[in-house]
Amino acid sequence: MRSLAYRGFICSVLASLTFSLAWAQAVAAPAPAKAWMNTNLSPDERAALVIKEMTLDEKISLLHGTGMEGLSPMSPLAVHSNGGAGYVVGVPRLGIPDIQMSDAAYGVRNSGANGRYSTALPANVAAAASWDLEAAYEYGALIARELRAQGYNMSLGGGINLTREPRNGRTFEYLGEDPLLAGKLVGQVMRAEQAQHVIGDLKHYALNDQESGRNAVNVNVDKRAMRETDLLAFEIALRDTDVAAVMCSYNRVMGDYACENKYLLNDVLKKDLNFKGFVLSDWQGAHSTAKASAAGLDHEEPGEIFFGPEMKHAVDSGQIPMDELDDHVLRVLRSMFACGVVDDPPQKGVIDVERDLDIAQRIEEQSIVLLRNEQNQLPLDAAKIKSIAVIGPHADAGMISGGGSAQVDPPGGNAIAAPGQGQTHWNEEIWFPPSPYRVIRGKVPGAKVQFDSGKDPAAAATMARDADVAIVFAYQWETEGADLETLALPGNQNELIEKVAAANLHTIVVLENGSAVLMPWVSKVNAIVEAWYGGSRGAQAVANMLFGKVNPSGKLPNTFPLSDADVPHPAIVKPPKESTTEDGDQDAWKKIAVGLPPFQISYDEGLKVGYKWYDAEKKPVLFPFGFGLSYTTFEYSDLKLKSGKYVEVRFTLANTGDRAGMEIAEVYAGLPPGAGEPPKRLVGWRKVKLNPGEKKEVVVEVDPFHLNIFDTEHNAWQLVPGDYTIMVGGSSQTLPLKDSVSLN
Repeated sequence: MRSLAYRGFICSVLASLTFSLAWAQAVAAPAPAKAWMNTNLSPDERAALVIKEMTLDEKISLLHGTGMEGLSPMSPLAVHSNGGAGYVVGVPRLGIPDIQMSDAAYGVRNSGANGRYSTALPANVAAAASWDLEAAYEYGALIARELRAQGYNMSLGGGINLTREPRNGRTFEYLGEDPLLAGKLVGQVMRAEQAQHVIGDLKHYALNDQESGRNAVNVNVDKRAMRETDLLAFEIALRDTDVAAVMCSYNRVMGDYACENKYLLNDVLKKDLNFKGFVLSDWQGAHSTAKASAAGLDHEEPGEIFFGPEMKHAVDSGQIPMDELDDHVLRVLRSMFACGVVDDPPQKGVIDVERDLDIAQRIEEQSIVLLRNEQNQLPLDAAKIKSIAVIGPHADAGMISGGGSAQVDPPGGNAIAAPGQGQTHWNEEIWFPPSPYRVIRGKVPGAKVQFDSGKDPAAAATMARDADVAIVFAYQWETEGADLETLALPGNQNELIEKVAAANLHTIVVLENGSAVLMPWVSKVNAIVEAWYGGSRGAQAVANMLFGKVNPSGKLPNTFPLSDADVPHPAIVKPPKESTTEDGDQDAWKKIAVGLPPFQISYDEGLKVGYKWYDAEKKPVLFPFGFGLSYTTFEYSDLKLKSGKYVEVRFTLANTGDRAGMEIAEVYAGLPPGAGEPPKRLVGWRKVKLNPGEKKEVVVEVDPFHLNIFDTEHNAWQLVPGDYTIMVGGSSQTLPLKDSVSLN
């Protein structure tokens, strides 16, 4: 394997030089009649016509990237790259454009380095807390517009790995612990991106649920559990949208790397789920040529160790049949046609910055979750407040964001960096202006507003003692490539909150984080606001919520446990030394290509992911899945069930408070005992806006598919005959309405 990787590197350089000449000649050559440019033909028909005209070298050029600076050798052809994470050479003589890929989980990455501006949306987990399908569509549309304005035609966002491990460093990039919520939301994001003629991408397929040893870990889990949890999120997304690409993950699953795993790629994704697009590897996630190709990998990123010259050699020698190669090429081409990147290439331009900032703020305002509000501490009355203590690390500079390949560059650079040193870096905390301190001051121009960093908790408490209200901004930073050791807040923040709360009975805690947080001080503060990583307008959104301009409506997409010991795996399984690569190791890409020694993790919790674990194990939690308070109150009544093509769930929802508000009404189902399932699962929801005193009849149609279990013996979804308990309410643990329906 090591010789293969080295040979691949040398051959790729020589092949790239040869191909550069051929590419230049092809540009000048007369183009044949392009029947595939007929838009009345289907994407598959158009792709098939192109393939008939392609040389072997041209086909292979679509199956790999051209390198990435600092990660893999750069091809001479990368000179045409737009500076994104991936670049694929097109076939100019046939009118097939290059593919310009950008990381774009919650905004376009590396825009600052390219001298461009990008809007940072609230982190993906925050968008999940909105439970809002229309907001998810807006989320994807904004990203796609900004990608096109920078010359990109493919997004590498679309993360939906379920929160099996809440300390996963990339939890903030994903959409929570439930497959229905995650799948439905990401489906809307993908629909929006592809409607803007940007290739969408779902990732990381599959079970890439921790960052520790992600290039080596072997995940052991049974097929039923896979299909009903992690893979189900992908299946639901694919049912809702013709997404063009799926990125396979770094880890092994049941012994095989995900990017050369026949069960995952061919058996499930392409056959069972009828996926028509192409599978690309995560960056350096490919480890073989013939095995990966036969298993269903279509495209290697970021370079061409296995799917460049080695692929050509494998085809010439008969190891890889030509029809197998053509299937890979067809999948890439049909995706380009289906998404409109051939007919409508991106044009670089200037975005409407204010419009996109307004969208980011509006989504954040729907994503904030009010976790605690004792004595109606919130909303604050600006007319009555004379003094406020704003406390917390960097609350005078900005709000933090999530790191790694999702990182968006703040305009002007990192808000906490020294002047002129604001360039962002992979493994550092990046903060977005404006500061909460400044925005809060603007809300109460006649009040005394003071700031303390909280570095000395005693000093902060002294300042808080004399204020009408103390607002503590606490944070937990997450980044790709590293997991959290604990869900506890880092540094002295717990001590800080305890001392401030003891000094001021009107203490509010605002959390900036991407996953669950432990709160030993939960009963000692009046209000807790979950703000997540709030994006470019996070400070404004939080201030609007604190002062009542916005009524909070977000609900948790993840369970908040009482302790690290309560999660399915009390400690993250970490790799031995030989299964890691050190930062800065110049040969790391070669080691990963060869393959690192595996270490094992067993998801013996199986079907019990997230709230299903706590339900089944009867473990109390800090805050349950689906939980979130409002400045008004809601009442549920009059549940009626009707079975047919769908299970119709009908009930009355009333706003019993004195403010207009939005309630996320959640519907759960308990399956018959013979199904062998956790106590309940989410099967639907509606987000309902109500004025004070208003009542509405709400109807949720439950697709029978969401009541199925996976029958591994017949490799099929099955509805178990029997009585199904339908539960309706405001969170997974507050379900006042309950009735049963018999299904056959």
